[in-house]
Amino acid sequence: MIQAAVLGYGTVGSGVVEVLYKNKDLIAQRSGEEIEVKYILDLREFPGDPFENKVVHDVNVILDDPEISIVCETMGGIKPAYQFTKDAILKGKSVCTSNKELVAAHGPELLRLAKEHNCNYMFEASVGGGIPIIRPLNTCLAPESIEKIMGILNGTTNYILTKMAKEGASFDEVLKEAQEKGYAERNPEADVEGHDACRKIAILSSLMTGKNVRSEQIYTEGITKISTQDFAYAKHLQKSIKLLAMSERTDNGAVAMVAPFMIGEEHPLNGVNDVFNAVYVTGNMVGDLMFYGQGAGKLATASAVVADVIDCAKHQGKNVPCRWEEEDVTLCDMKESKRRFFVRASMDDRGAAINSFGRIDEIRIYDEEFAFITEPMAEKEFDTRLNGIRNVLSVIRVED
Repeated sequence: MIQAAVLGYGTVGSGVVEVLYKNKDLIAQRSGEEIEVKYILDLREFPGDPFENKVVHDVNVILDDPEISIVCETMGGIKPAYQFTKDAILKGKSVCTSNKELVAAHGPELLRLAKEHNCNYMFEASVGGGIPIIRPLNTCLAPESIEKIMGILNGTTNYILTKMAKEGASFDEVLKEAQEKGYAERNPEADVEGHDACRKIAILSSLMTGKNVRSEQIYTEGITKISTQDFAYAKHLQKSIKLLAMSERTDNGAVAMVAPFMIGEEHPLNGVNDVFNAVYVTGNMVGDLMFYGQGAGKLATASAVVADVIDCAKHQGKNVPCRWEEEDVTLCDMKESKRRFFVRASMDDRGAAINSFGRIDEIRIYDEEFAFITEPMAEKEFDTRLNGIRNVLSVIRVED
């Protein structure tokens, strides 16, 4: 029997325990051994909980127990999760986590330590919740040179944008509803400003390049400026607006970004709605693949953690390679990237827009303003041309 511990008995942690017990027999068949949760670490007491007798408050109880070989870290954040994870790995205990913030910040270091101590650091649940993407990149797509990764990686923002598109409601109205339903945090900044998606694309970019991509290097723009008027134009153009996280190889290296995009009806990510996530991967041999499913949620995320637990159980005392070196990658300047742009401006600036962009195909929905989509051009060229327009109401990138 394999003894495991869970750090953090919140939404995901309690889900991990639930999955391990509800699917106990199935998990034993697939891992080759029965897996038992011996400890649950949390500061709180859980009177009446069926697993209250497993709750401990001192992490050293877990770290010093030689029977514990697998630790599930579902605490979130950097402190104290980083130190607890590192200490577990240094004692030869494999760690499975859903903590994208920690993985993005310290992933390559923890992977190196796990290799040195013949155990594993696995993080399938850190990107895309229940969607399998980390393991496919490491194994199924191992022969591939991954050329591009693009995805909808945050369920909260996708829910908000979907509701705005379908109901014509404002950002503030939908955000309030999302918070009431539990889809958005009381402080939603990490989601709506794009930071959560940024950490996830940093992890995927690191696996794509094999070297470390720091999230702070990635250009990140959230959805707080998207308006009901923008959605009216998108509907007129038969497009949707999505918060996309993307990373792409170029001749000079790699470029990554997070920003709202208008995408057409035929784009594979167009139909990804509500709290669902999707990751669109392009390999140099296999071509285009898409991974779609529940990007968050208690049991979906917990299932991904337990998948890593099974993998660790099957590789006791053996490190499973993961190509993510500690050397930092310097990302290319995203301002060199070429794309089209959707622009809304005041009607008073029509002449200035023509002077800046040349002939434009106007889109008219409201009397007091106009909009157009540019020809493909570099971001820095677009910025220069846009300076000629005084009253810009909105700019959204376009993904063809």
